[in-house]
Amino acid sequence: MPISGDARCRQCRREGVKLYLKGSRCYSKKCAIERRNYPPGMHGRDPQKKTTEYAEQLREKQKMKRTYRVLERPFRNYLAEAERLRGVTGENLLMLLETRLDNTIYRLNLASSRAQARQIVNHRHVLVNGKSVNIPSYLLRVGDVITMHNNSRKLLPMLNALSGGGKHIPDWLNFSANSLTGKVVAMPTRDMIDTDVAEQLIVEYYSR
Repeated sequence: MPISGDARCRQCRREGVKLYLKGSRCYSKKCAIERRNYPPGMHGRDPQKKTTEYAEQLREKQKMKRTYRVLERPFRNYLAEAERLRGVTGENLLMLLETRLDNTIYRLNLASSRAQARQIVNHRHVLVNGKSVNIPSYLLRVGDVITMHNNSRKLLPMLNALSGGGKHIPDWLNFSANSLTGKVVAMPTRDMIDTDVAEQLIVEYYSR
């Protein structure tokens, strides 16, 4: 069942940070964090109790899953793959999530939210290296070129995203607005990723 708009706002309020789940609304004064910067529920305004280490780890895990819109089982699979790769597991996990096709469409400003990006991919509007790809979780590699179908270039979401600007395109991507073409020029490192999450706490959560 799709998550309602209000439910997405409650997710941001629960985590205490903007997860950018509702596109342009998150950049406006209508953002729930701007208007009600406290957890949802009847005790939301009450002084916060001291949280345990486990609770902090759980919150970070939930924050990352909700940001990238990934369910528990595939999230565990990403973590397992991150552990197999060289380097720091938490940073590898972020790298894998960042290079998902739906997230990349969002990062290229071709969608105002990751939910909208997933819909664009599902509806076969996206080409990777000239071939149609409709799998949001498709992992991109260095050198991959992302373009839009010719009949998709004037879709309102893309025109709105391009005209509105708003998001900085990260250094691991290159983008031409004229041709609506993006390219992966490097694998994202932690300093290129602006996701507000303590990834090491997530690794510790699953190591319990």
